[in-house]
Amino acid sequence: MANTYKLLEGFQRFKQNYFGGDNKLYSTMKEGQPAKILMVACCDSRVDPAILTDCDPGDIFTVRNVANLVPPCEDDQHHHGTSSAIEFAVKGLKVESIIVMGHANCGGIKGLWDSEDLNDSQFIHRWVSIAQEAKEWVKVNHANDERAIQLKACEQRGVLVSLKNLMGFDFVRERVENGTLKLHGWYFDLQAGQLLTYNPDTDKFE
Repeated sequence: MANTYKLLEGFQRFKQNYFGGDNKLYSTMKEGQPAKILMVACCDSRVDPAILTDCDPGDIFTVRNVANLVPPCEDDQHHHGTSSAIEFAVKGLKVESIIVMGHANCGGIKGLWDSEDLNDSQFIHRWVSIAQEAKEWVKVNHANDERAIQLKACEQRGVLVSLKNLMGFDFVRERVENGTLKLHGWYFDLQAGQLLTYNPDTDKFE
């Protein structure tokens, strides 16, 4: 289990790898970041996108939150961290792909599945209710399945809810429609060590 000393030791290795010797990666990024992929991922410590995809700094612009959710586009003058990151990635970085990556054994989706009251927590249950549509879909389409299958289905349908919500942002939809931006749904099965992608033709993660 990592402690702060392990993190500081890790930084020394990072510094040696990316700032030592002839490595000039960061020297090419002094004026800005070159990322052309936005990844919306869960804040679960087991599913770090850069580690899972073996990326270098600058490869992906990452937004992490509970249950990798994209909220609906809302203009209510409240604080919208995920939405502002999406806006920056699309309008500022001009990313060419947005990936929403769900994962197995997601605590946020489990919380959504087990709760019927938004007040069960101060913040979490109201947030994960963004995926309520996924929960209702699973209740209808997997009504007789065992709990593990229902939870996995809910995790995957939650990714689709986020993809739909992305299209509610005008600046996303316009770029998708003109072909300059592509949306992808991924699912990391951490038990099997597999990465699945959503196929809209079969409506399945494959």
